[in-house]
Amino acid sequence: MMFEPFKPFVASEFQVRFATAAWERDAAAALRRRVFCEEQGIFTADDRDPIDDHAIPLVALSLLGVAEGEVVGTVRIHRDDGEEHTWWGSRLAVERSYRKLGAVGASLIRLAVCSAHARGCRRFIANVQSQNALLFQHLHWRSLGEFELLGRPHHRMEADLDRYPPFATPEIGFVSLSRLAA
Repeated sequence: MMFEPFKPFVASEFQVRFATAAWERDAAAALRRRVFCEEQGIFTADDRDPIDDHAIPLVALSLLGVAEGEVVGTVRIHRDDGEEHTWWGSRLAVERSYRKLGAVGASLIRLAVCSAHARGCRRFIANVQSQNALLFQHLHWRSLGEFELLGRPHHRMEADLDRYPPFATPEIGFVSLSRLAA
């Protein structure tokens, strides 16, 4: 009899919200380091930059029953310094074992844009690695052009705000199901 190799448990439900607790912010920073420093090698020791001093971090938390689990995804948002009604999203990172679910990144993007929209955003932009541009297009973003950033091809992309209604309670967030659970 052949046994399949052990596969780690991946929760099929997760909560997406603003990172309000110190442990959530710390875990989000650790996830970003794993993705952008260790996996992708874009940065050496840390991916933090001056934007982190005023950006709002968002997290996706795996849910084990009703208890919060680990941070399995993160992104940050911030208002543009020069244009009051323009917001940016950046540093979208999803734990490797959750990337196959598809819903974690999409849910983080949804909360990022909807919560900024509730705060007066009239334009939401992100610099997206080219391999992820198709995901953003499926989520109603358009490419404003391609360019190189940090040695990698990127698209500057803009969200269609008509598809992202304002969401006024991002500290609470929402629960999302992966396609595996639906």
